[in-house]
Amino acid sequence: MTSDFSYAVPDSFGTKAKSTRKIEKGLKRLLVVAGIIIAAELIWLFGVSPFIPFSTIEVQGIAGLQRAEILRLAGIDDTSSFVSTNVKEVQERLSANILVESAVVLKRFPDKLSIFLRPREAVAVTLTNSGSRQALAFVDRQGVYFKTGQADSSEASGLPVLSGVENPGLNMRLPPALVPLVENLSVIESSSPELLAAISEIRIERKVWDGFDLVLFPVHSSIRVRLENNLTEDVLRYTLLMLNVFESGIEKPQEIDFRSGMGSYKIKEQSL
Repeated sequence: MTSDFSYAVPDSFGTKAKSTRKIEKGLKRLLVVAGIIIAAELIWLFGVSPFIPFSTIEVQGIAGLQRAEILRLAGIDDTSSFVSTNVKEVQERLSANILVESAVVLKRFPDKLSIFLRPREAVAVTLTNSGSRQALAFVDRQGVYFKTGQADSSEASGLPVLSGVENPGLNMRLPPALVPLVENLSVIESSSPELLAAISEIRIERKVWDGFDLVLFPVHSSIRVRLENNLTEDVLRYTLLMLNVFESGIEKPQEIDFRSGMGSYKIKEQSL
């Protein structure tokens, strides 16, 4: 004899099932909303922000160029944005200014710009004619005459005078053969400025066939020093040391020739 059984499902199971479905629907809605928000943020970040004007522009300027002038030279205005700004072109425009040795431009996504300028620094001066007066032309380590000043300018203090240079002028360059000289002067100025300050003038004398000699005029000695075009810190230090030796002697030469690596000199004969 077969008996029919029926089982009653407790109400608690049905309630739990309904609650689970509600939670799932809530999570789906939450995920949809989150997806919309994330998509909107991505669209703003990558599709809108790079096209809006820079919110922050950092400028590290140099003497002689104000922020407004730097931005004008760079071609940056109120409408410039991350997308519209070409870093290479901006750097080239800034580096074209005579006072700027180099320029670094950085874009930071999505709306920030930084400009860093390195100024030209004088390593020597030359005398040039300015109308009826003489003026100073300042030359940097790349051999560029980047500014002029008065003959009594305090900026020229401690800098040697380069003489024997033909027709120096603003925005001109030294001949390529003389660029290693000013590069060496820059190194000496950075490491041992007191050595460079001991020389008042460096005269450039061209040789008959090729090349040139350097004639140094010390600040505290009347003895000239003749060198090849190899003025380094070691050579200058040795030269000044030898000058002290000759200065302590009874008879002082007019000039010491170090071109051979050994100092040679000739005592001027006294007239009767």
